Amino acid sequence: MQAKLSATTIKRLHVANKAYEVVDTDLKGFLLRVQPTGRKTFYFSYRNKAGSRKRIKLGVLGPALTIQQARDQAIILAGDVAKGIDVQGEKNKQRREAVAEAQSTLTAFMENHYLPWALANLKSGQQSVDRVNCQYADLLPEPMSEITIKKIERWRIAKRKTGMKPTTVNRAVNSLRAVLTKAVEWEVISEHPLRGLKPLSVDNAPKARYLSAQEETALYSALETRDGELKAARARGSEHRQARGYPLLPDLAGMRYADRMAPLVILSLKTGMRRGELFALEWSSVNLDNRIITVTAETAKSRRTRHIPLNATAHAAIKAWRDQCPGTDGLVFPADDGGHLDNVRKSWATILNKAGITRFRWHDMRHDFASKLVMAGVPLNTVRELCGHANLNTTLRYAHLAADHKTDAVALIG
Repeated sequence: MQAKLSATTIKRLHVANKAYEVVDTDLKGFLLRVQPTGRKTFYFSYRNKAGSRKRIKLGVLGPALTIQQARDQAIILAGDVAKGIDVQGEKNKQRREAVAEAQSTLTAFMENHYLPWALANLKSGQQSVDRVNCQYADLLPEPMSEITIKKIERWRIAKRKTGMKPTTVNRAVNSLRAVLTKAVEWEVISEHPLRGLKPLSVDNAPKARYLSAQEETALYSALETRDGELKAARARGSEHRQARGYPLLPDLAGMRYADRMAPLVILSLKTGMRRGELFALEWSSVNLDNRIITVTAETAKSRRTRHIPLNATAHAAIKAWRDQCPGTDGLVFPADDGGHLDNVRKSWATILNKAGITRFRWHDMRHDFASKLVMAGVPLNTVRELCGHANLNTTLRYAHLAADHKTDAVALIG
């Protein structure tokens, strides 16, 4: 059948007992194949100089490939065909080169093929590649065909002896597994070397770290103390600069906050936003009138947009911060140079030290948010939606905090 391939058209397509194809009416050669399983795959079809019909797989419709991205690929290929290029022949040539590189070293495949794809399609692509480079330095010079389960088992044993946690080991293995999965998908290697490797057993319900009432009070007190110290230091600095005729820095006396740390911490505690989501938050996603922050799909780990209501504490903090910011465009919490904030480790460590709080990471503020919602009786699915968990299994780590329903259930049997 023929139709203009669009998001609306594709959404309306039914799944049949047999595979069928929809040919785009706007771009010659662009088509979509719908499998009985519901899998939808984009292709580009053309004739080479010899008149033979060729077909190139563009990819499967999903989070990593949208209709527009597939169409853009097809447009590029159509342009190459118009120039007389046999694009399938070029793809086969590149594949042969990739195979040769893969037989040479793992690092060659990663640098020339996997890394460009990961940066374009994965939110943490660079982090995953860095993890492989860091953890598997001994494997990088080896051909992928020589990577075996036995070698990875030895690597896991060695890492566990150093004290590395099972979850960290599994995460590192999964990063390597992802590279090898792409190598199989791109037909660089014939089979997955780690296909039969099982992950290490881990506690699926680890204890979530959250602040006690005393710790939370101490944390807010430390933020206030720190702001006061920074304001006093700025005032002394201004006197020093004025006496010497130096340009004065902005006066902090009339500001609610001395810098970004207090509102950052408050928002993290009261919205459960991830650190990366806060660092990437823009004023366009903050609706103070309706008291809602929108975490966009581009910045969310789950790649799903979610809306988080602001309670009174969070609303007051973000409003006070906006009132003292020079503008309401761009990043809410930019770095000192105006760019994207990288980390706040030093400032965070100072705050925790002032508050006398130990064993509490920045990410634990997200656990604090979820834990206290559950303890207040909020349904787990609502907690999942607010936190942006991809599935309910992640949220279930907090289920033990809602003990009332278990107590009531046991009471029923007398």
